[in-house]
Amino acid sequence: MTTPTIKLVRGDITRQSVDAIVNAANSSLLGGGGVDGAIHRRGGPAILDECRKLRASHYGKGLPTGEAVATTAGDLDARWVIHTVGPVHSESEDRSHLLASCYRSSLRVADELGARTVAFPAISTGVYGWPMDDGARIAVQTVRDAHTTVDEVRFVLFDERAYEAFAEQLR
Repeated sequence: MTTPTIKLVRGDITRQSVDAIVNAANSSLLGGGGVDGAIHRRGGPAILDECRKLRASHYGKGLPTGEAVATTAGDLDARWVIHTVGPVHSESEDRSHLLASCYRSSLRVADELGARTVAFPAISTGVYGWPMDDGARIAVQTVRDAHTTVDEVRFVLFDERAYEAFAEQLR
């Protein structure tokens, strides 16, 4: 177990050639908007089929915030999609432990799968309202502190603002 190499990529996470792509999922696991919708659209129906099976078995009430579970990657250039549910940002409650748990849980699942390369989006920084600078700080610090068999973590960031926030944390 070591600390993985961290790389930043500006672009589309669904275009990454990695062992596992992390999906910023909603608790239903049945698709949604943003990264979640893009992964389901590009990955095809196989991902949704496995998510439905997970809902019918272990996650009848949905995937809890901060936890992670894997499915096939369908038509994506990856072996697996690791779904994790980020917290909605709150001004009145510190939920940073839940955001850090998304990264830790996803890396734990990646370890169980034998994944060596993992692509992460900026979890919770879109419609869930997490401030980008703080989301980047939590993501980078959590990955740096992780003891994992993953060799490389890519943060795949959709726009320049996100890329710069993560770059600042790596400096």
